[in-house]
Amino acid sequence: MATLFLIVIYLAFISLGIPDSMLGAAWPVMHGDIGAPFGSAGLLSIVASGGTIVSSLASGRLIQRLGTGVVTLISCCLTAGALLGFAFVPTLAWLIVLCIPLGLGAGAVDSGLNHFVAANYKAHHMSWLHCFWGVGATAGPIIMSHYISSEGSWRSGYTAVAVIQFTLVLILLFTLPLWKKVAELRQTERLTEQSQPNQGTSYDPATMSQGTEDTSAAVSQLELDHEQGDAEGKTTASSASKTETTATRGSLFRIPGVRFTLLTFFFYCGVETTVGLWGASFLVGSRQIEPGLAAGWISLYFAGITIGRLITGFLTLRVTNRMLILLGQVCSAIGALLLILPLPGVLLMMGLILIGIGLAPIFPGLLHETPARFGTENSARLMGYQLAMAYTGITLLPPLFGLVASYIHIGWFPFVIMAFILIMLFCSERVIRAIGKSQNKLT
Repeated sequence: MATLFLIVIYLAFISLGIPDSMLGAAWPVMHGDIGAPFGSAGLLSIVASGGTIVSSLASGRLIQRLGTGVVTLISCCLTAGALLGFAFVPTLAWLIVLCIPLGLGAGAVDSGLNHFVAANYKAHHMSWLHCFWGVGATAGPIIMSHYISSEGSWRSGYTAVAVIQFTLVLILLFTLPLWKKVAELRQTERLTEQSQPNQGTSYDPATMSQGTEDTSAAVSQLELDHEQGDAEGKTTASSASKTETTATRGSLFRIPGVRFTLLTFFFYCGVETTVGLWGASFLVGSRQIEPGLAAGWISLYFAGITIGRLITGFLTLRVTNRMLILLGQVCSAIGALLLILPLPGVLLMMGLILIGIGLAPIFPGLLHETPARFGTENSARLMGYQLAMAYTGITLLPPLFGLVASYIHIGWFPFVIMAFILIMLFCSERVIRAIGKSQNKLT
């Protein structure tokens, strides 16, 4: 049952990915139809991301009170209604209003499902979960490209996506009782494995390092505490958390590597969202690519993320998260370089695909490393802060580039993307160095 239930979770993440890429694909023709300034896509991104930040920070309490299933259902209703409204908006003002429920719904789904999968499934499922976000993000521009090319209507594209979202709402409604049952089943399975150490296997096959099975047991116990309120369960701890007590909000930021980790999330989402939002506009405005073709190429960028995360799910069985994250950052930088150079159109397309493939392992890898790097007792709270910082990057960096595009030129797009990638790489490596120094002091 737990395996089959993954299909429902993956479908929910598909619904999360579809609207993330729709606006960027539609904007080259959409802004003229509603009389909106070209740079106002950044404003829409700010409003949606602001709602996402608020709901992600509040998601912990909402899930504790209502359960992950109910929160996911309500959130999908919000996004479905907002997308349907997009199909009928007459002006920019209505788009701004609709971005509020769109952002609120997205943040709660993201935080809730990441926590549910991290607590109840193995490491490779985290990569595959975000792979299915990529399925949705890839499908969004494809749907929009089809309706722009065949009907000349971006509104029909949003209508089609709204129908898909409401279908998912019905699926979530019928499967609502399964969320608690699956969590209880997974807890029982993990506790059974813990009681049979000679026959159990490591919960986290991605890290292949000392202390992994202890971290698995702590994550399992953390979920048990959340569901049952068992205070005695909090005595179980990972090898990392044995050296730390649960951090307060202030001391959490003094843990070695935490600040640079948050900055890594900030710039990662800045890259991912800026490419998705402004990539088509760069192709049309700077490289004279047809709007329908540009939307199709952006779908290939999201396809690169999707395929990359599917492959990463298998690679985590053999390669450490640290190495996958580093290789991904290098691959993204190569893709950005192809966009900078004056190359033929086919190589521009390859550059977008390489950026997508490179970004694939970074976000799920960073999330899954959280308990091992900073202690299981701190991971639940830090997970929320990481997602909030990621959404802050989504809120600030794409609109910042929108100002550059409006007042200077859209041709600066690949240079800004390269700068974001290099800063992300620097911050990520500083995390490794800070944790290494901390471990040397303990030994």
